[in-house]
Amino acid sequence: MSTATFTSPTVSEFDGEAQHKQSARPSPASRPLAAVTGAELQAPLIQGGHVRYANLDYGASAPALTVVSAYLNEILPYYASVHRGAGYASQISTSVYENARNIVRDFVGGRADDSVIFTRNTTDSLNLLAGCLPVEDGRHTGEVLYLDIEHHANLLPWQGVPHRSIVAAGTLAETIANVRTALSHGGISLLAVTGASNVTGEILPIKALAALAHEFGSRIVVDAAQLAPHRRIDIAAADVDYLVFSGHKLYAPFGAGVLVGRPDWLDAGTPHLAGGGAVREARLDSVSWATGPARHEGGSPNVLGAATLARATQVIASLDHDEWHAHEAAIRSHLVDGLNEIDGVTVHQIFSDTDPQDTIGVVNFSLQGYDAGLVAAYLAAEHGIGLRDGRFCAHPLLKRLGLPSGSLRASFGVGSRLEDATRLIAGIQALKSNGLGWDYVVDAGRWVPANDHRSYPEWAPNTPGTAGAAPCSTD
Repeated sequence: MSTATFTSPTVSEFDGEAQHKQSARPSPASRPLAAVTGAELQAPLIQGGHVRYANLDYGASAPALTVVSAYLNEILPYYASVHRGAGYASQISTSVYENARNIVRDFVGGRADDSVIFTRNTTDSLNLLAGCLPVEDGRHTGEVLYLDIEHHANLLPWQGVPHRSIVAAGTLAETIANVRTALSHGGISLLAVTGASNVTGEILPIKALAALAHEFGSRIVVDAAQLAPHRRIDIAAADVDYLVFSGHKLYAPFGAGVLVGRPDWLDAGTPHLAGGGAVREARLDSVSWATGPARHEGGSPNVLGAATLARATQVIASLDHDEWHAHEAAIRSHLVDGLNEIDGVTVHQIFSDTDPQDTIGVVNFSLQGYDAGLVAAYLAAEHGIGLRDGRFCAHPLLKRLGLPSGSLRASFGVGSRLEDATRLIAGIQALKSNGLGWDYVVDAGRWVPANDHRSYPEWAPNTPGTAGAAPCSTD
């Protein structure tokens, strides 16, 4: 068992100072842009007392919008099976589920004939598409091209098909040039790119990349899991062939995912889930598969997940574009500026030529001399701040950034406020000035406070640390 022990007990005085600084700094982000469920959640501190939970982990799962939570309660009484039920509730549920496709298609600027397929999550959507790559005479007609900066969801599915990878260059301009070179060699059927890095928040120029792909006869899929909650997307205008994202990052519960895109590959591809609803006719030893979304939605679908995802897109689409961007930009610039002023802190990015305007609400950083997991545990236990540590399911990128053991990621969105960033800055300052105020140990691969006697809801089966570390946090 690993331990970390420091003797400085004073950390909470920075909270009052942070609030004073916040009140003295007018900002577009002094208040949340939209109401989210759990915004005033009180987190117990290891040294006693409670503080409002500062949720800086939106990039993993964003809190549900209160409007979406209310909508869920409204439709729950009508929840029933879809498509084959003659009953009143089934008819309502079917209508809600099918209309969700139209709402999502409109949200992303989809073409009239684009398929909208509901899945379990973004990872599921990309695996589905991997099974639909064109095949002739039993062989794939081309390779999938992807960068080394991708989340595993947009990397691992392609390793089971013919593929080619590119190491991103030090600048975005050079990287796009390298993509062009790779495409020019031919043999690429699909270019797979992220819309915004889940590690650093840097946005890629998807319209330019789509034009490149089409210039050389390829198609493009964009992993918009991080982009969709922060930027408007119009796939018809950008000429993007396929787009995927998840509800749990877009302020909806249940984690449903979606794949939107051109129907020809999808209608000819291998059905993603063999089962009821995906067939025209099933026989004892053969089957005639359906086309359209039904082909890939075998079994009972996540009706509530699709419905709440669609409702969340409506709320996000209604936001004032300028206010939305100003809100996130104010928080991000304040956080980056504050972290850069702390000795030993490094804020990480992939490309040296990234325009600050072309970033979403994600900041990645590390603190010299401290394990990222220990810093995250300290911030949670002693300051009531939640953020992510580790390798963010992007192992090649973390190694490339010189962070093989991981770093820290603060992420935020419409429910965040400037005070959250101020508290994080103050927490890191306190750690640098006073050290840890509590003893910490490694339990099942995660740093946790030693002798943690805080109380948790009686329905919570485990206290923090007992669930162990995620497999991708270790080599």
